[in-house]
Amino acid sequence: MSHEARLKELNLELPNRPLPLGVYKLVLVEDGLAYVSGHGPIHADGSATCGRLGENLDKDAGHQAARQTGLNMLSNVRQILGSLNAIDRLVKTTGFVSCTPDFKDQPAVINGFSELMRDVFGPENGLGARSAVGVAALPAGWAVEIEAVFKLAAK
Repeated sequence: MSHEARLKELNLELPNRPLPLGVYKLVLVEDGLAYVSGHGPIHADGSATCGRLGENLDKDAGHQAARQTGLNMLSNVRQILGSLNAIDRLVKTTGFVSCTPDFKDQPAVINGFSELMRDVFGPENGLGARSAVGVAALPAGWAVEIEAVFKLAAK
């Protein structure tokens, strides 16, 4: 089943394409890889999930923020590459979680993104190498920021 068909089967609607917060490319294609810049948990109405895990957000809110970040990333990837079918597999995910020093569930938060990628690209191609890192602050006060590298499908 194609990635676009799986997206439809999952009844997932991608949000409007979020714009960058600075001077950079959202997606850079080089040598068969798509390097996707950090995306955040921006919602359809333009608001974002902001705050710090362990302070004013719990693990479930972080998980949902990571999932929303994934939807935003898929929206940009689709727009820039023309279709999610242009992707062969997820290679690497780096997830940043704004959190207190004692918060220890960064992997569970970033699972919101990883589970979405698994569902869209399949269990073999939707899971890649991954890091989940706690940080003191993120752009715009976001709860999470996630970047990824995808391998492009052979043409």
